[in-house]
Amino acid sequence: MNKKPNPEQTDQDNPEWTSGMVKQAVRLNARPASLQSKLRGRPKAVITKERITIRLSPDVVGAFRATGRGWQTRVDAALRDWLKTHSPVQAADGLCVRVRKTLQAGAL
Repeated sequence: MNKKPNPEQTDQDNPEWTSGMVKQAVRLNARPASLQSKLRGRPKAVITKERITIRLSPDVVGAFRATGRGWQTRVDAALRDWLKTHSPVQAADGLCVRVRKTLQAGAL
């Protein structure tokens, strides 16, 4: 790489490393563990969430998205709030009963 750098493409805030800079560099794993954790970026959350795929009505998604950043967190909070007063098993049973009655009535 003996080409001269294009001055229009040179980033003045982040210059290319010289051989002296490379010699001075210290690997992250050679640093103390306390410093490594600070330099590695965002720490892992104590309580992590599970990534899932869920199909929701467009109007429901639109209403939550319209609230701006953090809308998925608000969906999570709404579901948590619903769980305080409902049982998913009972809700599923109720749905099964309604579907069964509809089928028996010959509506489908």
